[in-house]
Amino acid sequence: MKKTLSLSSILCVLLSFPLLAQQDNQDDCYIDAIKQSGEETLVSDIIKQCEADKPEKSNGALSERIDAERETFFNPYVITPHKMNYILPVTYTSGFNDKIEVEPEIIESARNTEAKFQISFKVPLNHKPIFTEGDALFFGLTLQSWWQLYTTQLSKPFRETNYQPEIFYYLPVNWHLLDTNTSLAFGLEHQSNGRGLPYSRSWNRIYLAVLVEDDNWALNFKPWWRLPESDTLDETDPNRDDNPDIAEYMGYFELSGAYRIDQNMQGHFTVRQNVNAGKGAVEMGVTFPLWGRVTGYLQYFNGYGESLIDYNFAQQRIGLGIAITSLL
Repeated sequence: MKKTLSLSSILCVLLSFPLLAQQDNQDDCYIDAIKQSGEETLVSDIIKQCEADKPEKSNGALSERIDAERETFFNPYVITPHKMNYILPVTYTSGFNDKIEVEPEIIESARNTEAKFQISFKVPLNHKPIFTEGDALFFGLTLQSWWQLYTTQLSKPFRETNYQPEIFYYLPVNWHLLDTNTSLAFGLEHQSNGRGLPYSRSWNRIYLAVLVEDDNWALNFKPWWRLPESDTLDETDPNRDDNPDIAEYMGYFELSGAYRIDQNMQGHFTVRQNVNAGKGAVEMGVTFPLWGRVTGYLQYFNGYGESLIDYNFAQQRIGLGIAITSLL
């Protein structure tokens, strides 16, 4: 015997799908279907009809980028971006760590106005899924440089360059909190400035990143643990810890996010923090259209650790230039 649609059935439909009822389109679908139903209409038919009409959920802003990158992962003529790639021909900083920063002849001639750029790419290490569909193992490399382009007393030296190689495993997971998508990343990274003593700065860390995304935004929470190094060796020993207190200034986690303001503009932020020490940093940026495929980029930094040589020196910096690739 078929169950016909009654008042109790209608209430059952609405109360059995509270999450769907919160969505305007789905709510309208159930109401319209109920109004147009006849005595012989089955509850299951209404559910099936509205589920069929429900718009398909997109993978999310970051997943869309990764899916597009997969098409060219193994094309030898394509370099896959990792973090942002940009050139800031003009930046202004509030100051340098002039006590221990670089060779005296450079710091004495350094200007607060300088150029800055970042190059970042990744290389996939697996052709097929390792454990599950969509996972991937990557090698990544990020390079940042601060260039004394405007000094007149020296031959335009690079004041500081930081190198950050890493290997990480990316894993999409079936978590959909509040209708979002979630992925995990497990990584090992090294960061150094490639200098000899006494200006050498470096550290190694392992991290777990939790990435949550929706259609127009993505959040990345990245706690880490620094691999210990010896700080009891002689100061001239290259195996000695160059910066034993770096976590005090760089913190133990990073929270970053990106948002599509519209089709041509994106905003992003990064926050690092050591809650106990009360030290950290914030970086914010926005990309905007200029002409054709050329995208403008405005960046602001405030805090510790913009560069490794300045990890224990607080400064502000603002820069303007061009973004070669974006985050989303």
